[in-house]
Amino acid sequence: MAKYCLLLACAAAFSFTFALRAEPPVQHAEAAQQKTPAPPNEPKITFNSVHVDGPYIAMTFDDGPSAVLTPKLLDLLAAHHIKATFFVIGENVAEHQEIVARAAKEGHEIGNHSWSHPNFGKMSQESVRSQVQRTDDAIKSATGKRPTLLRPPYGSITEREKRWIHDEFGYDIILWDVDPLDWKRPGPAVVRSRILKETRPGSIVLSHDIHPGTIEAMPSTFDELEAKGFKFVTVSELIDMATPVTPRPSPQSGKKAPPKAIPATSVAPPPSPTSSPSG
Repeated sequence: MAKYCLLLACAAAFSFTFALRAEPPVQHAEAAQQKTPAPPNEPKITFNSVHVDGPYIAMTFDDGPSAVLTPKLLDLLAAHHIKATFFVIGENVAEHQEIVARAAKEGHEIGNHSWSHPNFGKMSQESVRSQVQRTDDAIKSATGKRPTLLRPPYGSITEREKRWIHDEFGYDIILWDVDPLDWKRPGPAVVRSRILKETRPGSIVLSHDIHPGTIEAMPSTFDELEAKGFKFVTVSELIDMATPVTPRPSPQSGKKAPPKAIPATSVAPPPSPTSSPSG
């Protein structure tokens, strides 16, 4: 009996040793993560403003061309030696090709703003594609070149629409960070004041060249922006000037963390029924 027990013990020890040798080595999670290459950063395709080194801004004008007001604006821009970006409506381009051709010839950028100013965010893909393509064709017919920028009407566009429009047409999606709400027609003085107050280096300024008050506000707006040292470029030129944003150091860097507070033993009373759920 003793010999039988000894044989069983030897067999168990041999099986355990063999299992240990057969088990593959375990890699640390950190080592595995280090060997996995990081995915490449996707290029940015949507811009409200641009981080730049220097006092550069882009003036943009939507919804034209207007038969009367856009030529007046072009005269003002020429007098100030300013290059702007026009986001045009396809229907208006078809009616006033000569105005769009003049703007392009004088060095202004022409962008796509849809055919009839609908809300892209509430439309089917085929309907949006038709709006974009027809305007793209109209701009090409008027200027000899296709646009590279799209501003969706009302700024309304889904993330999925941004991606497929960029993939199919090559457009960057241009929004804005300065909006004087000139479409509400608050008067030239208010339009000027809002633009001067909100504009920063890298700003994309939204206005409309279909409202008389906006055109009336522009001479003094241009003068005061120039007096502040701003320099005017097209949207594509502004994007080309983009510089990386340098992260700011944490205010606590280099300092020891304060000791953790000892939690109180008392229980706080429940919130009042009239308290706001958002705080």
